[in-house]
Amino acid sequence: MNERERQRIVIAGAAGRDFHNFNTFFRDNDDYEVIVFTATQIPDIEGRRYPPQLSGALYPQGIPIVAEEELEALIDEYDIDDVVFAYSDVSHETVMHLASRTLAAGAGFRFLGPKQTMIASDKPIVAVCAVRTGSGKSQTSRRVLDILQNDLGYERVVAVRHPMPYGDLAAQAVQRFAALEDLDRYDCTIEEREEYEPYIERGAVIYAGVDYEAILRQAEEEADIIIWDGGNNDMPFYRPDLLIVVADPHRPGHELRYHPGETNLRMADVVVLNKVDTAVHENVVAVQDSVRRVNPQAVLIKAASPIFVDDPATVRGKRVLVIEDGPTLTHGEMAYGAGVIAAEYFGAAEIVDPHPYAVRSIAETYKKYPTTGAVLPAMGYGAAQLADLAETIAATPADLVLVATPIDLARIIDIDKPNQRVRYELQEIGRPNLLDILSERF
Repeated sequence: MNERERQRIVIAGAAGRDFHNFNTFFRDNDDYEVIVFTATQIPDIEGRRYPPQLSGALYPQGIPIVAEEELEALIDEYDIDDVVFAYSDVSHETVMHLASRTLAAGAGFRFLGPKQTMIASDKPIVAVCAVRTGSGKSQTSRRVLDILQNDLGYERVVAVRHPMPYGDLAAQAVQRFAALEDLDRYDCTIEEREEYEPYIERGAVIYAGVDYEAILRQAEEEADIIIWDGGNNDMPFYRPDLLIVVADPHRPGHELRYHPGETNLRMADVVVLNKVDTAVHENVVAVQDSVRRVNPQAVLIKAASPIFVDDPATVRGKRVLVIEDGPTLTHGEMAYGAGVIAAEYFGAAEIVDPHPYAVRSIAETYKKYPTTGAVLPAMGYGAAQLADLAETIAATPADLVLVATPIDLARIIDIDKPNQRVRYELQEIGRPNLLDILSERF
């Protein structure tokens, strides 16, 4: 096939599934020519290139990454045939607005499905995904890890995390984390540390990176069983033997209105209806009805995510600055998270709104995500943003900082006030529970 007969493709993504779709379907496929990746959601991704070390023989110069705002111009300039949608945690309306832009510019609009992108393994795989960012994948994955290690006796449990490649893509092709020093060696962002550190603390190895075929083959060499730890509300990159999907009754209806969370819900073997201890009962029932309607075969498990701090007495009567998990507030569109719930439960006198004290990139984050409540998102995609986060904390007039991210934030930035970590773990309610399901399947 000559060069012009190849179908010209734009992959619209956010430095995750876009690269995976390219690697698994397009990289060595001479029926297609991927002209460019467009990027959104992640700061400072555009303007780089997908490197030739990863792009393969058909793309010796690599592939440019540009801002999604340039989509129509790209379609016109390069006579694009199809735009492939390849990112997650966006409303169905947002997806179709992008489709409308694409169609109006003259190109087709498409998705790649599980058969085209899921990689098979010779080791059993438990996948943990969600209907929205912030539903509780992290504590569910930790619960699965604990059961596999401590109840089912697997000595070699290895996790693979959905990609967060925010640095040198070639250098990050395959990353292995087994010690806290590895987080520093790879210059991990706050978001990455939030996902990797809990595994390391539990004595497990976790992989991430860009080339997920290469990652899987390396992980298989040291694993008896693999946990796919999903990101946002994306589908698994690996073909699971058991798919666990977490739903959130704090956002009823989102389980059927966001892509590809609805796909996960419909594919799930097990649905964990999380946070039933803090959600309104009617919302719990509404999400439960959605599950029963679209996936009646799924096992439904209700669960709580109990919240605790090391010294609750320090919270009572204090003016508190709450730092929440960044993606929950940004991609997940939540106004609050576990930190606000902890502040209210443990008797804080006031939750201090950090908006007036935000500087530079933190102030820009508030502008981009206006639904964020009176909390500080733990943004840290580079040294400059970490400095902005620390400066915002210092400027906010609070007696105490409640840090509701899954990591020890004080380990990587200077928090100039007394602080407490907010922790939360998954606690299933009733039977069957995850131990029952995992014991039966594995």
